[in-house]
Amino acid sequence: MGEIAMTVNGKEVAAEAEDRTLLVEFLREGLGLTGTHLGCDTSQCGACLVHVDGALVKSCAMFAAEAAGREVTTIEGMAGKDGTLSPVQAAFRDQHGLQCGFCTPGMVMATAALLQEDPAPDVPRIRAYLQGNICRCTGYHNIVRAVLQASGQDPDRALAAE
Repeated sequence: MGEIAMTVNGKEVAAEAEDRTLLVEFLREGLGLTGTHLGCDTSQCGACLVHVDGALVKSCAMFAAEAAGREVTTIEGMAGKDGTLSPVQAAFRDQHGLQCGFCTPGMVMATAALLQEDPAPDVPRIRAYLQGNICRCTGYHNIVRAVLQASGQDPDRALAAE
């Protein structure tokens, strides 16, 4: 067991962890950041997505030690310092892009990464990008609407053109 230090949501943090500790466990149990979810234990569902040095990463498939010295952003780091929702989070709220909410942190993190790569994705691109995120509640329609809104597009117009 050793101490692992990294920057999480803009703050320098350090905690004790075994070498085999997954990043998702380190965030949830070591740092108390429970917004990142562990949904499937097989790195298939996307509920555990975080950004590591700006790249989208499944935190259930990365050891915490691999993130040592790096910058990690979790769902808790997406909101403003005053608690205001990010445009992506606000779009998910506005478009009712969640039901139970379990997949939502991963969907928000994936959407933020997509919009970094492609600021105005079309519907097929959105669906393809999010195919690694499993939602058992929504049917994805309102999630796609949320991504369109977050990108500054009119969801009704974009979906009508599909």
